[in-house]
Amino acid sequence: MKVKKSTLAWGAIGLVLVAGAVYLLSHRDKDGASEPGKPVAHGASSPRPALSVSTVKPERSQWPATVTATGSIAAWQETVVGPELSGLRLMEVRVNVGDVVKRGQVLAVLQRDAVEAEVNAARANVAQAEANLAEAKANGDRARLLQPSEAMSAQEAQRAYTAEKTAAAQVASAKASLQSNELRLSQTQIIASDDGVISARPATVGTVVQAGQELFRLIRQHRLEWRAEVPAADLLRVRPGLPVHLTPAGGQEMQGTVRMVAPTVDASTRNGLVYVDLPVQAAARAGARAGSFATGKLDLGSAEGLTLPQSAVLLRDGFNYVFIVGSDHKLTQAKVGVGRRVQDRVEITRGLSPQAEVVASGGVFLADGDTVRVVPVAPASAASNADQPNPAQKGQP
Repeated sequence: MKVKKSTLAWGAIGLVLVAGAVYLLSHRDKDGASEPGKPVAHGASSPRPALSVSTVKPERSQWPATVTATGSIAAWQETVVGPELSGLRLMEVRVNVGDVVKRGQVLAVLQRDAVEAEVNAARANVAQAEANLAEAKANGDRARLLQPSEAMSAQEAQRAYTAEKTAAAQVASAKASLQSNELRLSQTQIIASDDGVISARPATVGTVVQAGQELFRLIRQHRLEWRAEVPAADLLRVRPGLPVHLTPAGGQEMQGTVRMVAPTVDASTRNGLVYVDLPVQAAARAGARAGSFATGKLDLGSAEGLTLPQSAVLLRDGFNYVFIVGSDHKLTQAKVGVGRRVQDRVEITRGLSPQAEVVASGGVFLADGDTVRVVPVAPASAASNADQPNPAQKGQP
């Protein structure tokens, strides 16, 4: 029993000591917080200190208006060159892919033997017809001489006149046949229809060709065009004659000119085609080739826009924000839309008033609802002059 009583006594003493310690600590914290100069206990709440920021107002500026587009480079006009005769064998091919040709240049030669034989036969027919005409004309002249004296009957004279006219017609027919065969003979040489460059050559020596069969493809006058795909919403602003800057894949930037805007829009992509003429020499220097891909911009002139320094726009969670300073020096986070970027400024398309006071930089350290202290922006000239020594102080220690 004595041991049990002593244990209870010590437990009671311990409880009294703990209660006394808690009482003393609580009164000490209250006294330290109320007296100036004493440190505040750890964990006590305190207001967040105000940050110093500089503000800017949006500026209206004239910026170049452009439309970005992509598309393929193609031949302005690509001509299919082939034979006009059928059933002849291809004997010779004189050009290859990439060769530059002139109008009238011989590209290939067909077998000529059969056509030359037809030409020779036509020439013989002409000679025979002319001989028959000479005889018929002599008979006609004699009939015209004898008929007035009634030495030749009218019926015989009429037959002589008819034979003369028939012989003349046969001469004309024979000459037309000769001309046709000579034309066929000239068509055994396949010639270039215009200046240009050979882009394809399916022709193979020894092939028996047919009329209209493709033997060559010719890019006329070396001209290329860029077929830019432009969103339908921007097509109304595009006009023929506008300058275009584009860069072929793997090439250099070059300039072209809008020639035509397509009257239709693709139903699946909602894009329309803009045809851009490319100067021949510039296209060659830039490395543009038919079939290659290019990206570029169509220059639409200039348009007024509301702009801010890029440092004033904060990107968070895929959206663009700015901090607007209110009259009570509290921040409001506003979502804005951005457009064109030129050097260190960005265009604001929506979500911001022209009269708003916007935090110029340091938005990453701010939060919506913070209280700030606005300080003026130091002029760049003053900042640079501060780094330079004062001439009046030269020579002084």
